[in-house]
Amino acid sequence: MAERTHRRTVWRVVLVTQLCLALVTGIAVALVYRHVDRRIDEGAPISHAGGVERAEPRLPTSALNVVVLGTDERACEGCGIDREAGGGGADVTMLLHVADGRRAAYGISIPRDTLVDRPNCRVDGEVVPGVAGAAWNEALAVGGPACAVAQVEAVTGIYVDHYVVVDFGGFKEMVDAVDGVEVCIPEEIDDDEHNIHLDSGTQVLDGEDSLAYVRQRTSTPNADLGRMRRQQAFIASMVAKVLSARTLARPDRLVSFASAVAGSIQTDPELASVSEIVDLAASLRQGRLGKIRFVTAPVVELPRDDPNWGRVELTSEADELWRRVAADQPLGELGRGASSGRRPGGSRADAAANGLCS
Repeated sequence: MAERTHRRTVWRVVLVTQLCLALVTGIAVALVYRHVDRRIDEGAPISHAGGVERAEPRLPTSALNVVVLGTDERACEGCGIDREAGGGGADVTMLLHVADGRRAAYGISIPRDTLVDRPNCRVDGEVVPGVAGAAWNEALAVGGPACAVAQVEAVTGIYVDHYVVVDFGGFKEMVDAVDGVEVCIPEEIDDDEHNIHLDSGTQVLDGEDSLAYVRQRTSTPNADLGRMRRQQAFIASMVAKVLSARTLARPDRLVSFASAVAGSIQTDPELASVSEIVDLAASLRQGRLGKIRFVTAPVVELPRDDPNWGRVELTSEADELWRRVAADQPLGELGRGASSGRRPGGSRADAAANGLCS
């Protein structure tokens, strides 16, 4: 009898302890949610003025298109690492497509020097006039993310659900939030012009060194296109790091990660809430995002006798790529040479361009 009473007492203690822990955890999560919500910068809404429409009503597991924009603004603390000046244009534009069911995804980078016809867009009630033959990265500078998204929809015919804008300072915070990202640098980088110096070999880079690495372009192969492939491989490695730490499977870690990055991003109003970000991340946790693939939109360099020599333009293969995204289809043959965080084969120059060792 005394033994049964003792067992009941033990179970009561256990239950009370668990209830207290659950209550404290719930209160902590609620407080973090409120704190993070105050930090998220809400940008202009997406107007979809170009006539692009969703094929079907959106469900919690429907296909999703998110435009990720990295601004070249150097005004943030520590953002002038390459000693260059930025005009607030899009240093990075990536269209992230998440397939129906949220179990697979791929990203498409669009080179910043791609020439396109920028459409009219409206910001704060004012019309920002379009321009024929504009550089891709100018849309963000002249009209903010709303105009950048309008350009994506006009050029690709793809409906964009959300956008996220990250500055260099935000990029550093994201990397530090996951305790650094592992890369393999095939050759030492010693760039005095932009004050970027990194040793060769496999290493975990913190936020500041990571920013230097993905920004560097003069001492590694293929200039801007090579830098873009390094950025793709770096992001794939960072995604793998987050998933390997089981961040998406742990609500406490998920909220902690959201808190670390939310103050560094600007999003459309529908996403400008930690609860929305957490819900979106949770919907992806069953996916194979550790194997997410990144490709570059097919482009060709303009010839030397062209007045816009040094720029690039989209090829006919890009039209097929946009069609696949709109139809929620895999990359197929257009995914050749995709970056995925795995060690690519190929030459030493290719490895340097990818940011990984061969």
